[in-house]
Amino acid sequence: MLGQRIHQARIAAGLTLEALGEYLGVTKTAIQKYEKGKTTPDSAKLLKIARACGVRTEYFFRTKAVELENVEFRKKSTFGKKRQQAVQIRVAEMVEKRVELLNVFPEPPIPAFTVPACVPEGIDDLDALEEVANQLRHHWDLGLNPISDLTDTLESLGVLVLAIDFDAQGFIGMTATAHTVDGRRYSVIAVSSQWPGDRQRFTLAHELAHMLLARRLAEEIDEETACDRFAGAFLVPREAVVQELGEGRRYLEPRELYHLKHEYGLAMRAWVIRALQCGIITRFAYDRLMRRFSSERWVTNEPGEPYPTEMPELFEQLVYRALGEELISEAKAASLLGIPRMQFYRERMMELPDAAANQ
Repeated sequence: MLGQRIHQARIAAGLTLEALGEYLGVTKTAIQKYEKGKTTPDSAKLLKIARACGVRTEYFFRTKAVELENVEFRKKSTFGKKRQQAVQIRVAEMVEKRVELLNVFPEPPIPAFTVPACVPEGIDDLDALEEVANQLRHHWDLGLNPISDLTDTLESLGVLVLAIDFDAQGFIGMTATAHTVDGRRYSVIAVSSQWPGDRQRFTLAHELAHMLLARRLAEEIDEETACDRFAGAFLVPREAVVQELGEGRRYLEPRELYHLKHEYGLAMRAWVIRALQCGIITRFAYDRLMRRFSSERWVTNEPGEPYPTEMPELFEQLVYRALGEELISEAKAASLLGIPRMQFYRERMMELPDAAANQ
């Protein structure tokens, strides 16, 4: 297990055998032997490996392994196989910690995510996804108003949501099923923490669609297109689009779209797409707006303040709950959060940095 962990940590950190060997002052062959279990690094070298790979040494000895199944990536074409593997390893490591924490509770603190019965077994029309999104909002008591924190909403439904600080811009998000050694399964959505909040939210809704629509779409329907359609309809239902934009429009003002973006957490460009899907603007008006977005270079960077990013908070909350219920020690809590024990103690005592305390 130690050799496998060293290999996973190196891949997740994006290090070659040569780079890690150079950092440790050993040969590429020596690193290969570590990873294949032919030799074992001493404690000093293991500490250096941990530092080089950005993990704590306890990672190498954790026994609760997690296998990721049904992995689906939302990515750019530049995001290759090696980077996908690195993300999967990092996701598996984060899920392991969450599973370890959940197992200390006598009763599960969160529900298991299940696909509601209101999702039809067969879907042969993209327009049908509008009603699917509405039914799910009703089933989950979300109403038609903006979803203020989509991450928190999904976590409350039992989805393990992870924000991955991955420096490759090609990664947007992924979904997977985590299968543990004791037979438990967890639904996982991972998103990049480097994208603006509106991009994160659309990715979360898109990846949710993958879990909901798997094996339910007709063969002629492209799954990525269907997931995009569901994501837009889930974040802003047709009724809300009509309410905000009106029944029919010749043009949509960019400043108007900017305000709606910050109210609903849906990108300006996505609002234009929703307006077309809901029949509020014509294809001619849509093309005109898309040309404006292209000429202004708003396709990649929309104007004005970006929508705030969302960060999962349930894991940290449950760590402190487990500590408060005396289910884990302070040392274990610090280990789960991946921070030094003294830093954890200061945060637990609600100590503020000197600059903040003097304000």
